[in-house]
Amino acid sequence: MPHPVGADPRPLTGEPLALDLLNTRWIDAEGPRDLLESPDGLAIWLGSPPVREQTAPLAPAADRATLDRLLETRTALEALASAAALDEPAAAGATAALNTVLAHGRIRRALGADGLPESLVEVDDPAWGPAWYAADNWLKLVAGRPDRIRPCANDACVLHFYDVSKNGTRRWCSMAGCGNRAKAQRHYARRTNAGA
Repeated sequence: MPHPVGADPRPLTGEPLALDLLNTRWIDAEGPRDLLESPDGLAIWLGSPPVREQTAPLAPAADRATLDRLLETRTALEALASAAALDEPAAAGATAALNTVLAHGRIRRALGADGLPESLVEVDDPAWGPAWYAADNWLKLVAGRPDRIRPCANDACVLHFYDVSKNGTRRWCSMAGCGNRAKAQRHYARRTNAGA
């Protein structure tokens, strides 16, 4: 069932753009969910703060072309994130797919009217804008701290996060969700074993 235009229903938001795109799929009590199953869900995603802030200069449309390009990019990012989580080299197909997305845009450097340097993103078609920004963000994440890109430690969770904790030990997409469930399961197991 498509999501109505309105509040973002995802359980984890606010991650870097590439991971925010990955997190448009999640699992809840109703089962697997996908925010990008329709242009209405795309409108919600495009209106979320990390997306809006980065893609605002392009004013992307919530249309089928933009959605298709984002789905293509999300598929490539899923393969790249899976390989990174397993500490394996990325599949050539995923790398090629992400490079194809990146080939649709570029960063043009210029001197602004105020005399300061500017970086302007140009894409060959506005529908590629959000996908290009997400792909570019992935490059920044893997250039910085690729070991901090992580899937949630809950095997039943499909969400990803960028660990910004000081000691780099974050394991859960959120302590309120998966972290609390894991703690409750450990507590139940201890009580059950102590009673046996």
